[in-house]
Amino acid sequence: MAVKILLIYLIVINILTFLDFGLDKYKAKHGKWRTPEASLLMMAVVGGSIGAWMGMNTFHHKTKHLKFKYGIPAIMILQLAFLIWMRTRY
Repeated sequence: MAVKILLIYLIVINILTFLDFGLDKYKAKHGKWRTPEASLLMMAVVGGSIGAWMGMNTFHHKTKHLKFKYGIPAIMILQLAFLIWMRTRY
């Protein structure tokens, strides 16, 4: 049951993160109030790193910012390593 809940959470957070990157790109193009970079990064940290990476590449958003260009893949690698470590422990 816990695995199912975790999977649902990861799907939802990645969809929301992907959509937030798209919305922020739209806001950037139209001179509207933007999503803080810290919020975008935090969404990746709490499980939305795949959605963040897909959003960056799909919407061509934040791809030149080094903290996103290298930070999002680093977060993905750390999350994957953590999942592998958890899998071997339990």
